[in-house]
Amino acid sequence: MNAEKSTGSALAWFKSSYSTGSGGECIEVAVGPRVVRVRDSKDVARRGLAVDAEAWTAFVGFAAQ
Repeated sequence: MNAEKSTGSALAWFKSSYSTGSGGECIEVAVGPRVVRVRDSKDVARRGLAVDAEAWTAFVGFAAQ
């Protein structure tokens, strides 16, 4: 996945470079040592998800297949 860093937050959020400004569906991800946070890139004020880092690694591995 290619990523672009998003600013304006204490966390370092990354959004897929495949996301366009034309309203496509995309998520942003902020990786921490124990928790990965996931949010809607179109509604960053809305509360996102917090996922255990091991579970996120398993999900990404599954999605990459």
